[in-house]
Amino acid sequence: MTLFDLTGRRALITGSSQGIGFALARALGSAGAAVVLNGRDAAKLESAAGVLRRDGIAVETAPFDVTDCAAVNDAIGRLGALDVLVNNAGIQRRAPLEDFPEATWHELMRTNLDSVFFVAQAVARGMIARKRGKIVNICSVQSELGRPGIAPYAASKGAVKMLTKGMCADWARHGLQVNGIGPGYFETELTAALVADPAFSDWLCKRTPAGRWGRVEELAGAAIFLASAASDFVNGQIIYVDGGLTSVV
Repeated sequence: MTLFDLTGRRALITGSSQGIGFALARALGSAGAAVVLNGRDAAKLESAAGVLRRDGIAVETAPFDVTDCAAVNDAIGRLGALDVLVNNAGIQRRAPLEDFPEATWHELMRTNLDSVFFVAQAVARGMIARKRGKIVNICSVQSELGRPGIAPYAASKGAVKMLTKGMCADWARHGLQVNGIGPGYFETELTAALVADPAFSDWLCKRTPAGRWGRVEELAGAAIFLASAASDFVNGQIIYVDGGLTSVV
């Protein structure tokens, strides 16, 4: 089990004050990592950090806007050495594609795609200098599949999948492993309306071989694996944690 031990590692998780990001931070912390929570709301981050500290996890907060390249570079410079980066920050916006507003398109791309590039580039520079590092980009089943009303989101997550592979192509030779996790449909604060929609939940449970929504703690294993020495020769891969959704028609 020492292969999965993150003791002595320091991990930044973007968008980690709630939901999947918070669950991933808790997972890495439970495996021994010191975690850095990120978001734009400093008070919300401190509240989340307090929960983790009560669990005995070493945690600090770094409030900055991941869509602002200058702010990212400044924050990463102040944070110092990082062993693990999890690019989790993201948003969803729904509208018929023919009516999708231009401003919303750009908002979604800045948050879901630009931020992955900005933060990974800033963190990778230090990792390259140290000849080691783990980057985990949070993709989605929409990296592979489309649904009505979310084409721009699918485009952004498809791009994150390919950016992950591109990061592997550029940075693997420097000792970095860059991989992705593709969550399926998970119960979080952001999916509460869908969970509460009987028609959607019925469709999802019938469409998913496991027959249910995912629980955020079920992402822990993939995150620990990709952040640890257990994945030292795994690079450019996307692990879909989706109850089998992407495997069947």
